[in-house]
Amino acid sequence: MSAEESPLAYRLITGPDDRSFCERISAALAEGYILHGGPAVTFNGTSVVCAQAVIRPHAVASSDAAVANAVAGLEDPEEFDGEGIA
Repeated sequence: MSAEESPLAYRLITGPDDRSFCERISAALAEGYILHGGPAVTFNGTSVVCAQAVIRPHAVASSDAAVANAVAGLEDPEEFDGEGIA
């Protein structure tokens, strides 16, 4: 599988609030994506339009690992001696 064919880590699915939109979200979930946050909904003057972000689970694991490493760096007592400019 080439880089262009590999699944994206993040997708934002948009469309009218109808069965087709729900089917697209369901298909993404069946492909292994997970919901990222809640849906956004707006009214464009004639119809309701929805947006839903979906991500691959590995994107969450990578993000969580990056946050954990950053926090671990902040907890290093040798790095910060309590003195500084507020």
